[in-house]
Amino acid sequence: MDKLSSALRGWGTPLAGALSVFILWEAVVRVVGVSPILVPPPSLVLADIAAAPLWFAQQTAFTALITLSGFACAAVFGILFAILIVEWPLLDRLLFPLFIALNSVPKVAVAPLFIIWFGTGAEPKIAISFLVAVFAIVVDTALGLRSVPADTLDLARALRGSRLKVLLRIKLYCALPHIFAGLKVTMSLALVGAIVGEFVSAQKGLGYVILTAQGMFDTPRVFAAILILAVMGVGLIALIDAAERRALPWRRRQAGGH
Repeated sequence: MDKLSSALRGWGTPLAGALSVFILWEAVVRVVGVSPILVPPPSLVLADIAAAPLWFAQQTAFTALITLSGFACAAVFGILFAILIVEWPLLDRLLFPLFIALNSVPKVAVAPLFIIWFGTGAEPKIAISFLVAVFAIVVDTALGLRSVPADTLDLARALRGSRLKVLLRIKLYCALPHIFAGLKVTMSLALVGAIVGEFVSAQKGLGYVILTAQGMFDTPRVFAAILILAVMGVGLIALIDAAERRALPWRRRQAGGH
């Protein structure tokens, strides 16, 4: 019961804030008389979702699958790549500049190549999501691995700790706060990359919903897809935050002041 009460208190303020925004939005649109083609009231947006909940659920599930796949690929590759460039400085000098150059290329510019290579299914969208998201986790993980105090590393070497043990038991452990921070950014970017991929080529997904609705000037449907994306983003970040609290319980105690 205590955990439930704490969770309700934690979510109560954000929900109250969101509800206040929706009420204000509805009131302003109604009073000013804004055309629904420009800015629809929230009631109209929610009615559009309620009219076809199963269809919206299917589009949401597809976008979520692309997002989670791109995130997983980015997280695994990003953490391993960060370990390589931190543990072997030569690889850092050889590969990291190329990695930065690749990240600097607009992902929309390489999207047609992914369609040529992988077809029009989910694979090119996962690849774009991966490319958009991977840079953040590499940078944060590398920063965390390099932030270990030199005295701690010297003590580990004096105690004859192997390179692998120092990496697994000290460096990665100390880097966990940075890694989780990077994972949160990576998840957000993976969602952005999934939508970019669906904009380029898709027959389903929330990005496809936005594109088709925009072509028909169906503004309520565009807002409906955006609203679902916002809720999905908050939910995915909340999952990582929950994992962080379980992996780093002492940080919550420190934040609570005891």
